[in-house]
Amino acid sequence: MRILSMPKVTIVAAMLAAACGSANALTIPTNAMVADSIQQFSTDALDSFATFKVTVAPMGNATPGTTEGSFVLPVTSISINLSGLKIAGGAATGSALEFSRVRLGTKVGLTLANFNINYLTQQVLADTTVIGSGTTNAQTPIYNFQRVTPLSLKYQFPLNISMTETLGSLYLTPEAVDAFAAGLMLPNYARAVIEAIDFGTLFQDIKVKFRSKPVSNKPYVPAL
Repeated sequence: MRILSMPKVTIVAAMLAAACGSANALTIPTNAMVADSIQQFSTDALDSFATFKVTVAPMGNATPGTTEGSFVLPVTSISINLSGLKIAGGAATGSALEFSRVRLGTKVGLTLANFNINYLTQQVLADTTVIGSGTTNAQTPIYNFQRVTPLSLKYQFPLNISMTETLGSLYLTPEAVDAFAAGLMLPNYARAVIEAIDFGTLFQDIKVKFRSKPVSNKPYVPAL
């Protein structure tokens, strides 16, 4: 018979308390668990970055992945719709990716931060800040997506959770196209290029395993 450690007992108790307080949704903090969303940019996306000399750099909680053009974004919380136990959303608060290039000797670009996946609208959202603009547009829709592999959500006594899935067909929304074109000061023809690109995949991998140290769940704030 498996014996729960005290931290797991505490987490389970917190989950049950939260569930009792909400009739429709349960938000589970996952920043202490090994829970990651791995963005893998497609070959077409990487080629476009190379064409326009765009550099992508991880900021905050984000780190480089194990393959070229991949980045690991720690998942800090997930939301479960209690009607049917379906995942409604997931957040990578504190993670950011900076897209930049040098134009006429000046660094230009934009930062996407504090990512959220909305499964109801099938969109990825992020706080968007154009370098030097002095303003941040909160939770701008960045990508539309489709599920490539179905969500695998398993519950094991006593409410242990494991989840994996792959999201693909990551196409920029009109708002994101505007933000990238303006922030990176791309030539006019580039709009049609980035509109047509499938930017790759997001692989969600959540395990009931504790990190050696919880990641921060404070929002990432880029320099304005």
